[in-house]
Amino acid sequence: MHVSDIQTLRHILADYRKVAMVGLSANWYRPSNFAAKYLLEHGFEITPINPNYPQILGRRCYRSLREVTHPIEIVNLFQRAENVMPFVDDAIAIGAKVVWMQIGVVNDEAAARARAAGLEVVMDRCMKIEYARLFGGLGWIGVDTGVISARRPLHVTK
Repeated sequence: MHVSDIQTLRHILADYRKVAMVGLSANWYRPSNFAAKYLLEHGFEITPINPNYPQILGRRCYRSLREVTHPIEIVNLFQRAENVMPFVDDAIAIGAKVVWMQIGVVNDEAAARARAAGLEVVMDRCMKIEYARLFGGLGWIGVDTGVISARRPLHVTK
């Protein structure tokens, strides 16, 4: 089962702001870098996880999730589906609340393990796109977000 209902996605994006981005690239043209910049601009705390760099976007880069000494709520995986299981195990070990697998990343076994440990799981979705879609950023520029509501979008403060 994929998390796709608007209420759950809104809850995750509004309530959890501390994100570890596993596989965040230092290259400005990579989707992970673009997404991280956007999330930073919208009040998220980003912790890069990539053993190839000492820092990314001015933030200390960690070799693994288990090295991080501050709380992480969302583990955002920019990894191939077949490689996510160890990161899910690490997310469970560090007490994360959510495992978020980016667009194109679906691993039902890893999702089941995360859910069994009490984590929420999002698969095959982009945090940046979902945040913009659900909190008004896309609708204002004429993009059909698929969200129909009589309520104004919630604006999360930084």
